[in-house]
Amino acid sequence: MTENHQHTSLKERLRKIIFNDDSPAGRRFDIALTIAIALSLVILFVESSPSLPPWLKSTLGWMEVVFTIGFTIEYIARLYCAEDRRSYALSGWGIIDLVAILPPYLSVFIPGAQYMLILRSIRFIRIFRIFRLFVFLNEGELLLQAIGRSFHKIAVYFLFVLVLVICLGTLMFIIESGAPDSSFSDIGTSIYWAITTLSTVGYGDITPVTTAGRFLSSFIMLLGYTLIAVPGGIVTASFINATNEPVRNNRCPRCNNKVRKSDKFCSQCGEKL
Repeated sequence: MTENHQHTSLKERLRKIIFNDDSPAGRRFDIALTIAIALSLVILFVESSPSLPPWLKSTLGWMEVVFTIGFTIEYIARLYCAEDRRSYALSGWGIIDLVAILPPYLSVFIPGAQYMLILRSIRFIRIFRIFRLFVFLNEGELLLQAIGRSFHKIAVYFLFVLVLVICLGTLMFIIESGAPDSSFSDIGTSIYWAITTLSTVGYGDITPVTTAGRFLSSFIMLLGYTLIAVPGGIVTASFINATNEPVRNNRCPRCNNKVRKSDKFCSQCGEKL
């Protein structure tokens, strides 16, 4: 009975420290975690330099092992004290926490996988929660909602662009393939050229040599400027619609916080009601 009580008490204390940033201990834990993430990223940046002396590279490698063990223990502790372990493990934060510790273990089987540690930088988003910058979190959540609502439209648009570059690349191959000194040796290369030109990147490694090819190239360049703006317009329209949602069931449309009919602004995120 006593052991079970001690086990529950330890679990509750850990949960307050790890998941509850309102308490002083929880706040100190999150700040220490943020510092540890920053230090591990600094080690990654320095370690990637090819001119490091062997002793320093070895030292940084051992430091990274220590950080990896620490982050692994932290993830296990989160699973241990979470109210619903499955919900945490499958949540956005849970997946990010897991991805942050996997690269060092994957590097045993996949050379170079340790550089995926840069994904730990995603965990810096917690800094908004630590310093009560909820407005930024809510704006980010609103943007993600707008992108989610626009997903099907963007998917259709992407499919349209994909078909377009295939057609334009094939057309350029037909025009250029018979010309002397032409770089358009096959349809795959021509489609690659169409993608770089339509996206206005234009590496310049492949260029048309015929008059008709240059004319088509100029048309594709101008077309690229008009096509790039479309996805931004789709997401912007969804974002505006999301910000103009009315109050329903006495809940803020942005953060779902409980509000009163007399409130003009949400007390949680500052949204105008």
